[in-house]
Amino acid sequence: MERIRYALIGSGWRAEFYIRIARAVPERFELSAVLIRDHEKGRLFAERFRVKVVHTLQELLLDQPEFVVLAIKRGCVTDYLLQLFKEGVPVLTETPPGESEEDLCRLWDAFMTYSPRIQVAEQYYLQPLYAAWYKAIQDGLIGQVQNISISALHGYHGISMIRHMLGIRGEPCTIHGKRYHFSVTETYGREGMCFDGETFLCPRDRAEIEFEDGRTAFFDFSDPAQYHSFIRTRQLNIQGSRGEIDDLTIRYLTDQNIPVEENLRRIDLGVYGNQEWSHFAIMLGEGFLYKTPFVNARLNDDELAVGSLLLGMHRYLAGGPQVYSLADALQDMYLCLKLEEAYRDPFAPVETEPRPWDDAL
Repeated sequence: MERIRYALIGSGWRAEFYIRIARAVPERFELSAVLIRDHEKGRLFAERFRVKVVHTLQELLLDQPEFVVLAIKRGCVTDYLLQLFKEGVPVLTETPPGESEEDLCRLWDAFMTYSPRIQVAEQYYLQPLYAAWYKAIQDGLIGQVQNISISALHGYHGISMIRHMLGIRGEPCTIHGKRYHFSVTETYGREGMCFDGETFLCPRDRAEIEFEDGRTAFFDFSDPAQYHSFIRTRQLNIQGSRGEIDDLTIRYLTDQNIPVEENLRRIDLGVYGNQEWSHFAIMLGEGFLYKTPFVNARLNDDELAVGSLLLGMHRYLAGGPQVYSLADALQDMYLCLKLEEAYRDPFAPVETEPRPWDDAL
């Protein structure tokens, strides 16, 4: 089996995912080197993670990686992407690709000029649960999807999931929204569980996004509480003409219009046993809606999704389909910026406008 060889630019929390994936699935992935411009920071990083660290893009490319993963601070992504475009380096870039409408348009202009080989690491639709939900939709289980209520992902990630589940491309929409603030007790973070009872004021965003043909999304998220909390849960409901997905429950009609209710069943190996833990599949009834492409690998759901992006990037460079296009990522961020506009003027309608990348969606 051919190994996928990639290089990494960045040293933050997100960059570490690409190191763990290469270690967990060495038969599929190889990390050639990491670019960190600061020499002392690079030395400490190399010691901590036992990876090769270089300090210039030219050094990074000497190892001839298949592509480069860009995982740096949000505000620096656009300028770095423009440099990689000019150098002709294939790149898988973390989200978002830009932070303003100006950034997004600059990137699209550069894309049209340089025709770079680029994909975007928008991973959530490849996580096991989201992939299982989407497979149920693709299988026609709930009929034509008409609306989604989602309280699980922030900003452009939430927009990505809305567009994915509703089948939205660049259709115009009207947005109404408001940002609230509520106190919540800290229970969990990137450093682990928290028991000190400290509370903080957390924003909660509520928005209604109605597309031109009537498909509608009801968006709700409390950032950052929902990502790292034991008392703020994920909620998702997708309604179709013949059924609905209600988080882990799916209700649908058979061909004879008999109503059926089934629950998704997650299969993790090693639970209550002596086999090493790994995720295997998600089932509905007797069928599989999702199977991991990395059997027996000890990867969490987000790492499984990022690993799938790496596989998709490899296939894309070999002439295969796109895994997540720049146009899609630009549209996600554009709608996210429109959400922010709606929050600044609560309940006033915000209309989207045609964008230069619409034809590529």
